[in-house]
Amino acid sequence: MKMLRFRSPSLPSLDQEIQCTVRLLDDSEVSCSIQRETKGQFLLDHVCNHYNLLERDYFGIRYVDPEKQRHWLDPSKPVVKQMKSQQPYTMCFRVKFYPQEPIKIKEELTRYLLYLQIKRDIYHGRLLCPFADAAYLGACIVQAELGDHDAEEHPEDYISDFKLFPKQTIKLERRIMEIHRNDMRGLTSPMAELNLLQRAHALDTYGVDPHPCKDFTGATAFLGFTARGFVVFQGNKRIHLLKWADVNKLKFEGKTFYVIGLQREKKLVLTFHTSTPAACKHLWKCGVENQAFYKCAKSSQIKTVSSSNIIFKGCRFRYSGRVAKEVIEASSKIQREQPQVNRAGFCQSKSFSSLSHKQLIMNMEPLLPAEQKENAADNGLVALKDCVHLSPLKPSISTAGTTEVAAATAAAVAPGSTTGPGHTDHSPGATSADPGATAEHSSGPKDQPMGEKNGEPRHEADKRKKEDEKDEAGRRERKQEEEDEDESGGPLTISDLVYSPCASMLPTPVGDDDSEGGAYGSSVASMFQSPARILRDLHADPDMQQELRAEREREASMEALRVSMRPSAVSPRWGQMRACCRSAAKLVAVVSGLLLLLLPFMLLLLESDLDVAFLHDIRQTPEFQQFHYDYYCPMRRWLLCELDMLLEAVVGD
Repeated sequence: MKMLRFRSPSLPSLDQEIQCTVRLLDDSEVSCSIQRETKGQFLLDHVCNHYNLLERDYFGIRYVDPEKQRHWLDPSKPVVKQMKSQQPYTMCFRVKFYPQEPIKIKEELTRYLLYLQIKRDIYHGRLLCPFADAAYLGACIVQAELGDHDAEEHPEDYISDFKLFPKQTIKLERRIMEIHRNDMRGLTSPMAELNLLQRAHALDTYGVDPHPCKDFTGATAFLGFTARGFVVFQGNKRIHLLKWADVNKLKFEGKTFYVIGLQREKKLVLTFHTSTPAACKHLWKCGVENQAFYKCAKSSQIKTVSSSNIIFKGCRFRYSGRVAKEVIEASSKIQREQPQVNRAGFCQSKSFSSLSHKQLIMNMEPLLPAEQKENAADNGLVALKDCVHLSPLKPSISTAGTTEVAAATAAAVAPGSTTGPGHTDHSPGATSADPGATAEHSSGPKDQPMGEKNGEPRHEADKRKKEDEKDEAGRRERKQEEEDEDESGGPLTISDLVYSPCASMLPTPVGDDDSEGGAYGSSVASMFQSPARILRDLHADPDMQQELRAEREREASMEALRVSMRPSAVSPRWGQMRACCRSAAKLVAVVSGLLLLLLPFMLLLLESDLDVAFLHDIRQTPEFQQFHYDYYCPMRRWLLCELDMLLEAVVGD
């Protein structure tokens, strides 16, 4: 007897290694090999071990599927089952949960990685802020990367060589240079980075990974999840803020995303529409993870969430990591020496140059306002042409020792540190700078104004001082408005510019295809053409005009036919009568169907041998006795006779 042999996978297929590349926040890369059953936690641990990073719960790994939809790598699932793209795999290491209070971060390395993420957010337009805050953040970046201003090494317009903001004007560059020259002197790189984090975390767009969508009116909006709660941006305003304590449920169905919560003790249901079901599911999972991370006090309180209220319908998901309070407690228990931080030079992000070589995410619609779509597309193309890979003008300042970092953390150096006699920035949370910097500034003549000390006329110093006072007054006014608006969660103006993070609509680059010209030359021009220009070119085509004219004629004839088929007299009343007739017909059909189902079932129960009280009482009634002998028994005999005849015809005997 021949035995059956089941085919088993060969050993080489089980041991096959898959190459993975993870792009870090400074655009360097880390590669490793994984097996088919390797889970996402292995990759995350590999990158964190590369950095020697302990506070790793704030970070995650992001990838892009073949449909250009972004996803966060699930640490609890195998990498191969999540990645649908071809090998080798390419992913990106990014900040997933932004700390609510950066000052509570224990290690300088974690603060530096968060600083790199904030710098990317500023550059791509995700962190939108007023002019004064933008200038201060830019000055902190320049101080952290270049150090103190040096007139011999830095030319007069040295900021113009660096691309810090998506819309970087000459006025903004001049203001950045003023703050860098006058207010940042003496700050080390860790202190400048901490100043940036302290100023950035107070902004409304801090930690927002914008999800483009449409509201119930069809207007474009950007949804985000922060440490404070769920936010909605439209134009230059924050139109909704629901704190996590007021968010009851997040769910989605198809392309529709629902946020159910409370506002002013009343139930609130917000509805938004995404471009694809995959984008809606990604939005829902991000919301569930952020709500669990920031709202729960312990990871044991996290529950599995369903995307729908109907049983056996929708998706089920559960966040499997630690929550914010547990991460802060674990950070406070770190007792090791501060790890070395290898700061990269001042270079351009690859994400910007990659826009000319990668295709747009096709499942996200163009989300700029109608009047700005054409101009924004043209500006994006000009920015690509002017973009150059930047090199540092000055070597980066060496990493400060652990003593300086501890002093910076304890002092909580905030934006606007004291820089000299007669010039103190009274911004919120401001403290004095380090003693060395104060001594250096106070070494000059005490009666000499700061403007003259730097070789500037007195009237220039007075003018700058008035601008500082004006910015400070505006900042206090905005802070008061934010406190008032946060209580109600209503609209709040966040900037003079429209919140349009175009670069965030593109996938994180997954390759280094830097070739230009040829096929890419035509694709770049077509990719950055505005929809208005494309429609105008199509309408200018004679063939297209003829087709449009024929289409209009067909639509007009169909509309005339529909109008002619409608009843001419008392059409509203006729429509109401038809609606009533349809409702009555539906009711009759439902009742008839129920009777056809219930009567045979009741008859079977009555004619059965079930000894139930109410059935026994019905059987004893004269009406049932008459029905049983006059109708049921003859009908049963007739059915049995017919069945016997049918069996004889089929079987034969």
